[in-house]
Amino acid sequence: MNYQHNDLTKKIIGCFYNVYNSLGYGFLEKVYENSFALELKQNGLFTVQQMPIKVSYKEQPVGDYFADLVVANKIILELKAQEVLAPENEAQLLNYLKATEYEVGLLLNFGKKPEIKRKIFSNDLK
Repeated sequence: MNYQHNDLTKKIIGCFYNVYNSLGYGFLEKVYENSFALELKQNGLFTVQQMPIKVSYKEQPVGDYFADLVVANKIILELKAQEVLAPENEAQLLNYLKATEYEVGLLLNFGKKPEIKRKIFSNDLK
């Protein structure tokens, strides 16, 4: 299948596994965020940490949130460092996509076992 930003997400996932395989499980989320940002940048991917993003409702600004990482101004990365992902983690990322101009997001968990969830919410549905 050819998903939106497929080549970019493959590269991001490769970087995720590089960090996971090097650090393993058990650090705080911020350690993974900093390491992952470094890995992404070393692999030629423009990356912004804690990027402020305006959230809108009916085309009116209603708040801000800070994305863990945004890559190539195309993909939101939501990072977790918990034992396993929970349904509310996926809902959180999907809500970020619904409320912003971004259409693709990756939920990446540096847990006991690495976990990756890809979420899409098309702008024409917003």
